[in-house]
Amino acid sequence: MGEKQSALGHIKVLDLSRVLAGPWCTQMLADLGADVVKVERPGLGDDTRQWGPPFLKDAQGNDTSQATYFTACNRNKRSVTIDMAKPQGQQLIRQMAAQSDILVENFKVGGLQQYGLDYASLKAVNSRLIYCSVTGFGQDGPYAERAGYDLMIQAMSGMMSITGRSDTVPGGGPQRVGVALTDIFTGVYACGAILAAIEVRHRSGQGQYIDMALLDVGMAILGNQAAGFLNTGQVPQRQGNSHPSLAPYQDFQTLDGAMLLAIGNDGQFARFCEAAAHPEWAADPRFASNTLRVKNREALIPLMQAVTGTRTTAQWIALLEDKAVPCGPINDLGQAFDDAQVKARGLVVRQALDPAASAQTAVASIATVASPLRLTTTPPVLRRAPPALGQHTDEVLAEMGLDGAAVAALHRAGVV
Repeated sequence: MGEKQSALGHIKVLDLSRVLAGPWCTQMLADLGADVVKVERPGLGDDTRQWGPPFLKDAQGNDTSQATYFTACNRNKRSVTIDMAKPQGQQLIRQMAAQSDILVENFKVGGLQQYGLDYASLKAVNSRLIYCSVTGFGQDGPYAERAGYDLMIQAMSGMMSITGRSDTVPGGGPQRVGVALTDIFTGVYACGAILAAIEVRHRSGQGQYIDMALLDVGMAILGNQAAGFLNTGQVPQRQGNSHPSLAPYQDFQTLDGAMLLAIGNDGQFARFCEAAAHPEWAADPRFASNTLRVKNREALIPLMQAVTGTRTTAQWIALLEDKAVPCGPINDLGQAFDDAQVKARGLVVRQALDPAASAQTAVASIATVASPLRLTTTPPVLRRAPPALGQHTDEVLAEMGLDGAAVAALHRAGVV
């Protein structure tokens, strides 16, 4: 991650969010250079600091008290602890908001109003503030007051109904995606909305309010499946790893395991057939076009399965890679991170902790996945490992103009 000038080095972000969607958004902003200050509860911090196992390991390989979950979305941030239930804590956050460009929070609807930290209150002290709220169901509608979690949204949005194998085969039934997909996509969408609001502020001089809902995002990312239903009325069904609109586009057994074929057009299919020594398949009237292959997949797939099982996965990849036929292994995470292309792209980064944070967490360094944003002039930057709880409290308070005595008094009062 680059050493050039950062894209958002002039931007200050006040992060009042926790768990995943909000922190994912603010980590994206932080990777692009924004100064992100994460406010956490004294003594407890973000919920995900305790969401383990797995936990970070110390030098002897023993579990620490720090869950790895937190490290996924809190790189490049500074952590301060403030008790917003106390009036002095509320005043500190208002002061921070007055000096910030962006605020991201994921409290329940109206949850910050009792503290005077809602958008209307903070807009009065900083009209340029871009205020982004992340909730399960949005700021209005009959479900607005409900708590929303990724698994619930995957179920409600229909995502689970199209994920997993058909009910007609062993192991069939609805499945969640293996990561908190709607949380992560909500963070990405929120980041996009914030960057748009910054651009608008260049013209208007004014901030604005952003209402992000996991359910909205969960419906949006249904993509082609939603488009198919909305325009035909046909409810899509689970069909494992095959594709509703493409064939062959699925996993195939090989001599030593399985591979993935992702054939998206007739030319790719013809080249596969030639390489597999079955050019007659491409000429077969049942398989001559993608639409026909989808219609006749029950005839095509068994023919292919009988052939794919005669070579290893590596042999198939070697055979097809110079023929522009998309083919790849089905890796576990260990295999994925050991992949030559993953290594060449530098997708694992390891950051050393400073001595104070290392002493607090009993960890010397933390590994994270590199930002996938590759900007040539203003690439993402690596400045800080995921912070220890409250690691930067005194530093940030000093930047706000509080002297040592004032900071010490806040500590004694349990405000920070």
